[in-house]
Amino acid sequence: MVSTYAETTRKHFEANNRVRDLSAHTSKVHSVDWNSDGRRLASGSFDKTVSLFGLQTDRLTKEHTFKGHSDSVDQLCWHPTHADLLSTASLDRTVRLWDARTSKCVTTVQTKGENINICWSPDGHTIAVGNKEDLVTFVDTRTHKVRGEQPFKFEVNEISWNNDNDLFFLTSGQGHVHVLSYPQLQPQL
Repeated sequence: MVSTYAETTRKHFEANNRVRDLSAHTSKVHSVDWNSDGRRLASGSFDKTVSLFGLQTDRLTKEHTFKGHSDSVDQLCWHPTHADLLSTASLDRTVRLWDARTSKCVTTVQTKGENINICWSPDGHTIAVGNKEDLVTFVDTRTHKVRGEQPFKFEVNEISWNNDNDLFFLTSGQGHVHVLSYPQLQPQL
């Protein structure tokens, strides 16, 4: 009898039903993200560190702990296509880029506030980072310089680009999703 995809998948999960906790940090974890090829998982923590795990055939193995931030790592994200580049946003008013191949910080970019969210543009040329004062800073990833800043008069909770890299989205504390043109940052109707 030919098994359906759903049945095959169900049997796989029944046979491999294992849960394992991974010790990654000494304090609460704020963020996790898979890299673009799905082979690495990173986590950022209140303990000021980033843990890096490699996916083996049947388990995650801790590869490295990145240290360098002087305050909580509130969010992190991987480059959209370069599987070894990771960015972190910290309350220490910096954005850091890390290279998983060398286990080192590539660069540190100073920002104006305590950073709480971060995202890469789909083309990988820009990182947007939002801080507690609702200021979004755009960092050029080729020069590692601040390209621009945009303050908002509402609570900015999350930020993201669309896949075409021509729209920028913000979620607000008032329950709205704001859609802006990019790079002009003009509201779209």
